[in-house]
Amino acid sequence: MHRYFIKLVYALLLIGLAACIAPPQTAPTDLLLTSTVEAPAIHEADVAEVKALAQAYLDAWKAEDYAAMYPLLTSVSKDAFSQDEFNQHYESVAVEATLSGIDYEILSVLVDQDKAQVRYRVTLKSLLVGDISRETVMNLRNERGQWRIEWDDTLVLPELQGGNYLVMDRGGYVPSRANIYDRNGYALVAQADATAVGFLPDQVDPEQADKLFTALSELTGVSVSTIQALYQNAPKGADWYIPLGVVSTDRLAAQLNTLSSLPGVTMRPYKSRYYFEGGIAPHVIGYVSAIQPDEVEEYKRLGYQQDERVGRSGLEKWGESYLAGKRGGALYVFNAQGRPVTRLAKSEAQPAQAIYTTLDRDFQMAAQQALSAFRGAIVVLERDTGRVLAMVSAPQFDPNAFEPINYNSSQRLFEISSDPTQPLLNRATQGQYPLGSVFKIITMSAALESGRYTPETTYQCGYFFDELPGARLHDWTYDYYLQGGKVAPSGLLTLPQGLIRSCNPYFWHIGLDLYNQGLITAISKMARGFGLGKPTGIVGLEEEAGNIPDPASPVDAVNMAIGQGDVLVTPLQVANFVAAVGNGGTLHLPQVVERIVPPGGKPSQVFKPQVIGKLPLSKENLAVVQQAMVGVIRNEKPRGTAWHVFTGLDIPVAGKTGTAQSGADRPHAWFAGYTFAERPDKPDIAVAVVVERVGEGSDYAAPIFRRIVELYFSGQPQKLYWWESSLNVPGTLTPTPLGTAPVETPAP
Repeated sequence: MHRYFIKLVYALLLIGLAACIAPPQTAPTDLLLTSTVEAPAIHEADVAEVKALAQAYLDAWKAEDYAAMYPLLTSVSKDAFSQDEFNQHYESVAVEATLSGIDYEILSVLVDQDKAQVRYRVTLKSLLVGDISRETVMNLRNERGQWRIEWDDTLVLPELQGGNYLVMDRGGYVPSRANIYDRNGYALVAQADATAVGFLPDQVDPEQADKLFTALSELTGVSVSTIQALYQNAPKGADWYIPLGVVSTDRLAAQLNTLSSLPGVTMRPYKSRYYFEGGIAPHVIGYVSAIQPDEVEEYKRLGYQQDERVGRSGLEKWGESYLAGKRGGALYVFNAQGRPVTRLAKSEAQPAQAIYTTLDRDFQMAAQQALSAFRGAIVVLERDTGRVLAMVSAPQFDPNAFEPINYNSSQRLFEISSDPTQPLLNRATQGQYPLGSVFKIITMSAALESGRYTPETTYQCGYFFDELPGARLHDWTYDYYLQGGKVAPSGLLTLPQGLIRSCNPYFWHIGLDLYNQGLITAISKMARGFGLGKPTGIVGLEEEAGNIPDPASPVDAVNMAIGQGDVLVTPLQVANFVAAVGNGGTLHLPQVVERIVPPGGKPSQVFKPQVIGKLPLSKENLAVVQQAMVGVIRNEKPRGTAWHVFTGLDIPVAGKTGTAQSGADRPHAWFAGYTFAERPDKPDIAVAVVVERVGEGSDYAAPIFRRIVELYFSGQPQKLYWWESSLNVPGTLTPTPLGTAPVETPAP
C-alpha cells in the first residue's frame, strides 16, 4: 500500500507539471501530433483485419464453404483435426439442427497485441424447430503477421463447449402422409392394409388349377390366360414364386375363404402407403420409395427420419411439402458422455394436407383399360377449362412395387427396370412424337391466315406430288391402290375438303408455296401459337417441350406441312390445342390439381382455370377449321378419313386422324378431337390419342377415341373395337377391308 501511494503521488506530480508547461509553437508541435496519430493507426488496421477475417469465416459458413473456412484457422487448430474432420463436424451440425441457413451479426472487436476477440450473434435457422440465436466469442491469434482463428465448438453455439454436441429428437414429430384423391373424393392412394398375392407353381394342384386361376384373376385383375401362361412357363422342379399383384384387405376378404383352401397361393399382408387397383393414373400420381443410403444426410437435414418414404415422381414428388406435412422436433445438447444437458428448442408437427386431383377415378380406370393392349397415351381435358379428366400412359406400372416391405417388390422392381418399353415414362407429357396429319389443322390455319388461301381455294389432289424438284411423293390413296384397294385419287378439293380427305399433296403444296413466297415461318409460328414447341406449364407433372423448328429448306417446309420431319409434340400439347379449337380459340393451362386441403379444414389452395393464350386465328377462319374437323367425322360423301369409325355415335364430335412415321416398320396412329354436345350435366371434352407403331390413325387411334367419348358420356362402351371378340378381350378380327375405310399414309 505504501509503494502504491508513492507511485500515485509521483504520477499526479508529472501530470501537474505537464499542465504548467506551455507547449512550444514551432516544429515540436508537429512531432507531437505525429507520435499521437501513428500508434492508433496501427491498432485500427489490426481491428479492420480481424473483423474482415471473422466476416470471411462466417460468410463461408453461411455459404457452407467449409473448404474456405479451414485455412483461416491457427496452425494449432489444424494440427488438432484434418480438413475432412472439420467438414464432417459442420455437416453434422447442419444435419442435426436441420439447418436451412445461418445469419450472423458482429457486435464487437477487441485487439491486444497478438491476440484478438470477436463477439458476434449467430442465428441457426432450423427447418424443424425454428431460429436459435446466441451470442458467442471467436478468439484469434496473430501468427507470423497473419491473424488466424483459434477453433473450438463454441464458434457454433456457446452451449457446445467441452465436447458437447447437438441431437435432434425426431420421433413422435412426424405427421402421417396425406392421401391423394380424385375430384369426387375417392382415394387414389392412402395408408392402408394391403396383401401381396402370388403363387408357387410347384405347389398348385393340377386338378384345382382352373379354380385357383379364376379366383386369382378375380382378385388381382390379371387375366386367367396370363396366369395360365405364367404357370406353364415357370421353371419345373424349382421353388419358383410368381407375384401377381397387391390388393387391399377389403378386396381380399371376398376371396379369402376360397383361396385359403387352395394349395400354392401365397398371401403376405403388410401396412403401408397403398396405391389402389395396382395404380390409378400411376404416371400422374407417381410413387414413393425409401430413402436410399446416399440420401440419408440430405433428407435428415430436411427433417426426415431415415426410415421414411419420399415422393419420387408425379404428384407424390411435386406435392411432397403438402403430403408430408411439417415435421416437428426437439433439439438437445448432449455432453461428451452421451447424456442430455439442455433442450435448445422444440416445435410440434403440423398435419399434412391432402391433394384432390381433377381426375375421375372410374373414368380414368376405364381409359386405362381402353389402351391396355398397346403402347401410347390418352389425354382427356375439359374442353372449356383445361382440367385433366383422364391421363393414360401405356404400358403402366404398379407403384406398390416401390414399397420394400411388399413381398412382391423385388421381383416387380426388376421387371419394371428391365422392361425395354419404359413403363415409368409418362408418354402423355414426356413422350415426343411426330404428329402426322393432325398437324394439318395448323397448316390449314396458317394457309388461311396468310391471305393466300381461302376456304374456296382448290387443288387437284392426285396420286403424286411433283412440285418438289428432284422428288416424287405419293398420297395415301396410291398406297391403297397398289394394295388392291378401290381408292381413286381424291380429285379437285377445296381447302376444307383437303383436311377432310387428308390430302397429302394439297398440304405439301401449301408448305412449299408459303416457303417460296417468303412466308418461311408462317407454319412454324402458327404451331407455336397453338402452344407447340414449349411445355404447357401443367402443375405437378414433368413434361417435355417437343420441337417446332423453322424450316431451313423446301424439303423441311414440305415435311412440316404434314407434321413430319423434325416436328415433335406431346399428347398433352395436342389435346390442349384441340380443346382451344373446340372452345373458340382459348388456350388454358392444363390442370391436374384441383385443391389442397388440410384435415377438417377449408382448402388452403384452389386451382382455378387459367387462360394462357389465344389461337392466332380469326374467328372466321377458326370456324372454317372447326367445320372441316366435323367433316372428318361425318362428311356426307362420305370422304372423311374417320367417318366409318363414328357411325352410330350420337355425341357430336369433331376431329382429325393422323398417321406418323415412327422410324420403325409401322407408323404411330393418332386421333385428336373434341365434342360439342353442350350438355349441362357433362362438360364437353377434348381428347388426344396416340398408339405407338401399330398402323393407321383411323384403324387404331380413332376407335379408342370413340370409346373414350362413349365412356365419358354414357359410362360404358357401346361398340367393340374391331380387334375385340368381347369387351376388353382380344380377338382375331382384322381391320376394315381396304377401300372402305379411307385412311392416310405419311410421306416416305
